[in-house]
Order: sequence, then C-alpha cells, then structure tokens
Amino acid sequence: MPKQIYEKFEPLKNARLVLGYLTSMVDEKADNLPYWLVLPHKKPAEAAHCRVDDAELVGSWYEAIDAVRKMLKTEEGASVQQSFYRHVMKSWGEHGLRFHEQYPWTHTNHSSFHEMGYILPALNKMIENHPGDQEAEKRASELIRGLRSLVIERKVRTFWSGDNEEKEPVYEFPNDVYLKDDGFDMTRHSGRGEQAIRNAIVLHSLVRRYEITKDEVSLDLAIGIANHLLGPSRYFNYKMEFFGHIHSAGWVASGLVRLGRTTGKQRYILAGKGIYDYIRSLSSSFGWVPEYAQWHPLNEEHCETCCIKDMIECANELILAGYEEYWKDMTLFARNQLVENQVKVSSYVVTDNTRPDANGITYRDIDKRMIGGFTGGALVNSISLSKFRSIAGCCVGMAPVALEIVWNRSVEFHNGTLFVNIPVDKETEQASVTMDYPESGYMSVTPKQHCHVAIRMYEWMGKDIRAKINGTAYTPEMEGKLAVFRNVAAGAKVELEHSLETVVVTETARGEEYSISWRGCDVVDIFPRGEHLRLYQRDLRVPKTYPSTEDVQFTGAANYGPTQQAQTK
Repeated sequence: MPKQIYEKFEPLKNARLVLGYLTSMVDEKADNLPYWLVLPHKKPAEAAHCRVDDAELVGSWYEAIDAVRKMLKTEEGASVQQSFYRHVMKSWGEHGLRFHEQYPWTHTNHSSFHEMGYILPALNKMIENHPGDQEAEKRASELIRGLRSLVIERKVRTFWSGDNEEKEPVYEFPNDVYLKDDGFDMTRHSGRGEQAIRNAIVLHSLVRRYEITKDEVSLDLAIGIANHLLGPSRYFNYKMEFFGHIHSAGWVASGLVRLGRTTGKQRYILAGKGIYDYIRSLSSSFGWVPEYAQWHPLNEEHCETCCIKDMIECANELILAGYEEYWKDMTLFARNQLVENQVKVSSYVVTDNTRPDANGITYRDIDKRMIGGFTGGALVNSISLSKFRSIAGCCVGMAPVALEIVWNRSVEFHNGTLFVNIPVDKETEQASVTMDYPESGYMSVTPKQHCHVAIRMYEWMGKDIRAKINGTAYTPEMEGKLAVFRNVAAGAKVELEHSLETVVVTETARGEEYSISWRGCDVVDIFPRGEHLRLYQRDLRVPKTYPSTEDVQFTGAANYGPTQQAQTK
C-alpha cells in the first residue's frame, strides 16, 4: 500500500477525541459538572468552574456527548451523560425556568433566556431518546409555558395614523435575565445587548419540540418570537444584514428555516436563508466564520467554533428546504475549519499534578484532558493562544452537534436508493463507503443489498469523471447533481474517480490575504502560517510544527471577550 501523503477527513477520530474531553474535563466531586474555563497556557495550566458550567453546559454537553456516543456506537461516557441529565433536572424554579445550583463560584442566581436555548435542546434529546421520560417532558412543557407567560404580547400597533391590530402573534421578552428571587428587575441586564436575537436562540428547539410532541404552545411561542425578530425588533435590514453576535443570529437562522418548513410559510425560510447568506459573505470559503458582524474591523475577529456549528446546522435546514447548493458549504465547512478548530496537541502546556484540586480549580493532567476540546477563537491559520480563549466550553458543546449532522447526512438510504452526499469513509447497514480524498479523487461504494446508488457531484470533481461497476466502465444517469447507478447488486463495487491536483487559490479572509492550497474539497495548507497552534498542516511529507512551553506566554487575557481585545495589545 502506498504511503499516505495527506491527512484524511475522519469524523470518527474527531468524535473519539471530543468524547475524551467531555468525559474528563469534568469535576467528579460535583457529579461530573463540566469545566467551561480552561487555561492551557497559564503556568501551570488549570481549568476552573464558572457559573455557565451549571447554567448552560450541562444542557449543551448532554447533547454533545449523546451525539458522539451515537456516532461511535459506544457505551463509553454513558455514566457521564447520566450525570449531565441529573444536573439538568435540578435547579428548576418559578415559571418553569431553569436556574443553577448556588456554587461558591456563582454570583446572583438568575435564569438567562439565552441559556434556555441550550437547555431545551437537551430536553428534546432526552425525550427523543426516551419517549416515556415523564420528568424531561414535564420540564420541557413547563419551561415552554413559563416562557410564554413571561413574554410581552404586542397586540396593537398604535401610531400617529391610528391603531392597527396585529394579525399574527408578536412576542418579546421584557429583559434578558430573570432573577431567581426577584424576577424581572429592570435595573439589571446582562450587558450583552442585542436582546432580541440573543433571547431568540430558543427558536430552533421550540420548533423541534413541536415536531416531537405536537405541543401547540411551543409552535405559537416560536411564531411569536420569529415575528417580533423579523418585525418590530428591527434587528435585520432588508438584506438580512445585522450588527452583532453571529452565533445567535446563525442559530436563529436555522430556527427560522425549520419554522418555515414546519408551517409551510416561505417567508421564514427566505429570512433564514438571507441571514445565512450574509454570514457566509463574511466567512471564508472553507468555514472560518467570525464571531461578530460589524463590531470591529474584520481583521480583529476570531472564529468561535459555535458559529461553524450554526452554519452547518442552517445549511442542513436549507438543504431540507430544497436548496441543495448548500451541500457544498456543509462539506467544506465540516472537513476543514470545524475539525481544524479541535485541539489535538498540548506540547506547550505546563502541568503540575502536585497541586490539589480546590476552590473550583483543577490542575490534574490538564495537558491530557484538554485534547479534543474546541477553540473559542481561531485565526484563519492558527489557534493563537495569547490573544483569545483557546478552548471554550460552549464550543465543546456545539461542535459535536455539527459533526453528527454531517456524519448522519454523509451517507443516507431512502426508498431503495443509497445516497453518498459527502466523500467519507463510512460503514452503514446498507453499504460500505470509502474515499481517498485528499490523496486522490476516488470513491467506492459497495451496497449490502440490491439498490440504486446516487453519488453527489461537486464542481471540484471537474468534468473528467470515470465510473465503474465491478471494474467495468459505466455511465451513470444524472439527476440534478446526483450521478445515479441503477439496480446495483448486493456486493457489487461502484467506483467513481476523477483527477485531483493541488490548486493554490488566493483568498481574502478575516480581512487579510491568504494563499490556500486545495485538493478537491480539502484545504491541505495555508500561507502565511500562524503562530502557536498552526492549522492545516495536512501534508504529511512536511514535519508538523508545534509550540513549546517557551513559545506561549500567559498574558492574563485567556478569557477576554471581543470588547476587551484592546487590553491584550
């Protein structure tokens, strides 16, 4: 067998790494409570608890560990997933809202409507996994009805020209936080601003809740939130451009498309598509997505992995809505920036295992436990450890959701046809699929039952396409972008091959110019190369460059947010 020259896209390896993170970057003394804050370049490295661990992460990490365990078909991590379940089931309060336990590292106990966008998907997943789970159903039902009771319902437009009744529900929340002891305190706010969009990330899970249980209150709440966001909030302009948080806007976009598919109302789909397309215009061709739109000059932005998840999820919703051109984005974003944003080395980490875990801080084996995490702020060509949080607990919860979407949709079987949508090595009940990207442009499909085989074609495959069945040349039928092989016998070998060369393309990303080396759908190198954790070191003929402990200095800015970036300069 010839020596492999380039790294392949192997989602199961990424899933295995993040499963290790999800099961180890937890506090065993607190029933596996996650650690959001990880400081790998502090000397010694540490992980520390913060309020978000119990307010958000127990929900998103439940969904994340569920995703990778299903991908890997493993029982590993089951006990940790059950711990996350127990955490989610605690700390419920007034109006069905989830708060958090009063740990030593928390402050004012409150519920954030933004955080409910992480809790409801976990409840949905619990109910999907176990339809008879009455506790999860109770919490989801009460949460939705509590949210519905707290919104302001705008019923009449009173203007100088007169009063006009609102024809459809229009709902908005009075604030973005709800205090456990004092409810709405209008003298307080989260300080994040953009309440309309940040409060609306629950939209996608509201629609999903309706699909699972036919909960009409959930659908009503989704419609009212969507109508406010697309109307009186004035958050988006006529081109669906906006100023602010891309993670929230991208997540809302996927919810809008799903709402449109569920209700049959095209205006929601078009709004979600418009938001997606605007974010896409700020992103790179291979999936570097900025965290904010129009807040700073683009060259000061970083890529939060959460944003890539939103783009992949929204691309999937748009594909399901009939826009098949978004298969390209899903493929490129997943096999490039999404997996590059995963931390795979810790050569620069100083670990001190003599320090005991105390006061919500752990030092033990941080160099090993951090492997598999996802960055909260990548540059185009590196994860720069001195300028931004190099690992973010929220991203560790979001990235596996995207991985599972791509994995599930890469190879599908419907009504007697096996669809190979994304080049990937995958074994299913119906077929074995192998690919040789980015080494060469080659795929093979061996069905385990008599069926049609449809392989999705992409522009990077060029026009010189060669196909075979059991070694004999075959001309597949073209149905749109699908090359269809009819009536393939069980055990027959379908092969598709095309020429593949390295193509260097100049691209402006993050406001700067880069030379991108492509082989088909895979980026194999980027120039100039970045500092610290270089990305796209995929040419195995070139020794990989990793930072040492001397290369990375702790500046105290590990968890600075975008409004604080100036403090690191």
